[in-house]
Amino acid sequence: MSMTTPTTQVVRPAGAGHETLYVLLLCLMILAVAGSVVAWRGESREMSSVGSHQLDARRDLSASEQGIYADLRVTLDEIHLLREEQQALPTPATLADEGFAPFARDASSVSRGGHAWQLLDAKAYFGQSQTVAGSFLMRLTADDDAPDVWLNRGKALTTPTDLTDAALESAGWRQIVAQFDAGVTRQHRH
Repeated sequence: MSMTTPTTQVVRPAGAGHETLYVLLLCLMILAVAGSVVAWRGESREMSSVGSHQLDARRDLSASEQGIYADLRVTLDEIHLLREEQQALPTPATLADEGFAPFARDASSVSRGGHAWQLLDAKAYFGQSQTVAGSFLMRLTADDDAPDVWLNRGKALTTPTDLTDAALESAGWRQIVAQFDAGVTRQHRH
């Protein structure tokens, strides 16, 4: 009986160091290409500025104020339709009865400041609040597509009688402007 000693043979991978190097180089190349694409297509950070008498709808309003502003923008279409039917602007009571926000008295309107709405000179809606959100004024003309909305956060506010830009500005009202650009959903705050 003969005994053979077992032999162990170690087989090293051929070029394992080279494969790792190639994979690493490929990863770096992909990152470099991706980085250059992002840099080339990246959006500019230029923000269009608003006037001193204006507020940016996205950046300068509280959550409650943004909600009311959005409701006014949506309800404007309904106001135009009702104005065509009735040949006059609908009253805030009519809009509330129809269930249109922010005129309707629901939990949402109460939590946003419980604005008391009135129609001024058959050309503007004035919603006064002294709680969560500021008071709103939405001016309307015969052919306006975009709402002309103003905000005043003053507490001792009287109903505006002169609805011109200059009079509103001097009374502390600020016009809300909506700037929609490529980065409308990506706001950069630093």
